This record gives sequence, structure tokens and C-alpha cells, in this order.
Amino acid sequence: MQGNNHQTIQGLVGEALRESTDLAQKEFTLFRTEISQNIRTLFIGLALVVVAAIFAIAAVMLLTESLVEWLATVVNSEALAALIVGGGLAIIAIGLGLYGRHAMSASTLTPQRTMRSLKRDAEVLSERGAG
Repeated sequence: MQGNNHQTIQGLVGEALRESTDLAQKEFTLFRTEISQNIRTLFIGLALVVVAAIFAIAAVMLLTESLVEWLATVVNSEALAALIVGGGLAIIAIGLGLYGRHAMSASTLTPQRTMRSLKRDAEVLSERGAG
């Protein structure tokens, strides 16, 4: 009787291992499929952003040219109008660039919440070890 019970336990363990392996393979296949779909969606989104940026650049160029032409009628000088518009755009570009550089500084890239969480975990673990 005990030999039969031993075989049954081995059979159950073997079946559980086979089912676990099958399940892991199916989960991995699902993971790969989902990742490939997500990557495809990401590339489509990236391509659309690039195309939108191209249209935005064209629109900014046309609007800038129109602003220069309009300002030229106000100040009676196309050169002065181009200088005023160009100077204004340069100031905007410098401001955005400085703000972007500040936003990308090393201190802002540090994952603050993760660091706090890790510190808290270390404190809890050291309290458990001491207690």
C-alpha cells in the first residue's frame, strides 16, 4: 500500500511539474506576443510624433515668415522686422534651452521615491535584525 502511495505522490508531483512547465511556456508566449505588439504600437506612435514635428516645423516657418511680412508693413523695413522676429525667437529658444537643461540636471534624474522606499526598507530590515 505504501509503495502505491509513493507512486501516486511521484505521479502527482510529476504532473504538477509538467503542468507548471506548460503554464510557464504559455505565459512566456503570451508575454512575447504582448511585448511585440507593444513595441509595434510604440514605433507607430514614434513615427506619428516625427511626422507631427515635421508639420509643426513647417507651420512655425510659415507663421514666422508671415509675422515678418506683417511687421515689415508696420515698421516700414523688412530687415528690421526680420531682426525683431528673429531676436524674439532667439530669446524664446534660449529660455526653453536653459529650462530644459535645468530639467535634465542630474539631481532631477535621481529616482527620489525609489530611494526613499529603499531607505525605509533598509531601516525596517535593520530593526528586524536588531530586534
